[in-house]
Amino acid sequence: MAQQIVLPKLGLTMQEGVIGEWVAESGQRIGLGDVLLRLETDKVDVDVEAEAEGILATTAQAGDVLPVGAVIGWLLGDGETAPGVDAAVVTANEPAADDGATVAGETEVRTQSSDSRIKSSPNARRVAEMSHIDLAQVRGSGPGGRIVSEDVEEFVAAVPVHEKVATPEAAQAQMAGGADSAAGQFVGPVLRRRAAELGVDLSRLVGCGTGGRITKGDIEAAAGHSVSTPVAAEPVEADAPARETGPKAGDVIPLKGMRGAIARNMLDSLHSMAQLTHGYEADVTALVKIRAELGAESASSGSKPPSLNAFVVKAAALALREHPLLNAGIADEKVTLFEAIDIGVAVSVDGGLVVPVVRGADSLSIGAIGARTTELATAARTGTLGLSDMEGATFSVSTLGAHGVDFFTPVINPGNVAILGVGRVKDGFRWEGETPVKTQVMTLSLTFDHRAVDGAPAAEYLRTVSKILARPLSLLAH
Repeated sequence: MAQQIVLPKLGLTMQEGVIGEWVAESGQRIGLGDVLLRLETDKVDVDVEAEAEGILATTAQAGDVLPVGAVIGWLLGDGETAPGVDAAVVTANEPAADDGATVAGETEVRTQSSDSRIKSSPNARRVAEMSHIDLAQVRGSGPGGRIVSEDVEEFVAAVPVHEKVATPEAAQAQMAGGADSAAGQFVGPVLRRRAAELGVDLSRLVGCGTGGRITKGDIEAAAGHSVSTPVAAEPVEADAPARETGPKAGDVIPLKGMRGAIARNMLDSLHSMAQLTHGYEADVTALVKIRAELGAESASSGSKPPSLNAFVVKAAALALREHPLLNAGIADEKVTLFEAIDIGVAVSVDGGLVVPVVRGADSLSIGAIGARTTELATAARTGTLGLSDMEGATFSVSTLGAHGVDFFTPVINPGNVAILGVGRVKDGFRWEGETPVKTQVMTLSLTFDHRAVDGAPAAEYLRTVSKILARPLSLLAH
C-alpha cells in the first residue's frame, strides 16, 4: 500500500523546510532507515530517513520550500502508482525503458580509470568520494545498471577483512563515548527505534557502513549473536587534498538554506526588538596569567588549558543568576524569566553561523564547559549537530576576539532578550597612584532588548561579568 512521505517537523519552532537534495531517486527501492533526502531547516541541514520500505516516487523538487507536513513523495509497492502521478513508477527489479538513457536525477560520470561513462546517483558519488572509490570498479544494481549508494557500500565492505578489522584498543576508544558519541553519530532515529525493538545496545556496535555508519544489517546481526570483533570502514586518508572552500569573485549566493534562514532571523530580530548595545572594558590580567600557568602545566600532560571563551561563558552564566532579567524571553506581551541557564555559543561554519547550546552552564565546571563547547563546535563544523543541540538557549555568547575584533554589536537571537559579544584581549593600563601599570583588557558588548531591560540593569550585568572574570581562581573552584 502506498505510503506518504511528508516534510517532517524536526524541532519545536520549525515551520518550513527546504529540500536541499534528493539523495535517493524516483524508482529506487528503499529500505527501512535509508536516507531519502537532505533537508535544510532554519537551523541545520539534516538527513531524512525512510520509516518504511518501498519504491520511491517523489512529488517535490530540490530547492522547493514547503511547510511542515507537506507531502513530498510516496513509498510504493511493485506496480503501484503514486496518487496524482500519471505514470507508474519503474520498480527496482525492472530494467529501465531504455538502457542507454539516464534516469531522472541521475548523472553520467567519467571516472579517472576509464573513458566510458557510468550512471550513478548523487549519493553514490558522495559515498564513493568519501571512501576514495573509483566508480568504474563498482557494479550498479539500480534501474538501467546505475550505481546507487548501497552498491558503493557493498564494494567497500568487500575489502579484505584483515584491512578493516579494528584493533581492540581502537574499538574500545570508539565505544568509550557511548551511544551519543559513537553510535549516536551515525545512527538515525529509524534505526534507533529498530535497535530498541531488538534490544541492541548501539554503544557496543561499530558499523561496517561507509564512514563507520551503523546499518540495519549491523543491528539485526547483533540481535542474532554477540559482536566479538567490531568491523570498521576504512578511514579517510589523512593526507587527502583539502577542497577549496569559500565564495569567489563573481559567485552568486542565493539566500536559501542556512544563509536564507540567517537572513530571515536577523531581519526579524532587528525589526521586532528594540535593540541597544552597551560596551564595557573588563580587566582580565589575572585571567590571562592563570591561563598561562595552566598552559604550562597542561603541556607536560599533553592536554590543553580551558579557552578564554570557557571562562567567559561560565562568568556570563553566573552573572545571570544575579541578573535574571537578562535570562528571559518575550511572548504574548509578557516577559518570561527562564529558570534554566542554557547558553548558546555562536560557531562559524561554512556558509553561515549556528548557535549550539551549553545546557546548565552555571552549574558546569570550566573544564566541562570547555569540553562541551569544543564538542559542539566540532559537530557543527562536521555537520553532525542535531536540532536538539541548537534549541532552547536562554542567552547567547558570540566571540570575535580571535579575528582581532575589539567591539561589535551582536544581534539577539529570537526568543532571548540579550546576547554578549566578546572582543579580543589587548594591552591596557591602570593607575596605581601616579604610576601606570600595564594590564590585559577585553571589551564586552551586550546587546539587549530595551522592551524588557533598561540601560542601567544591562550595565550592572556587564559590571558583574567583569568582576567575576577578574577573579579566575574563584571561577575554577566554582
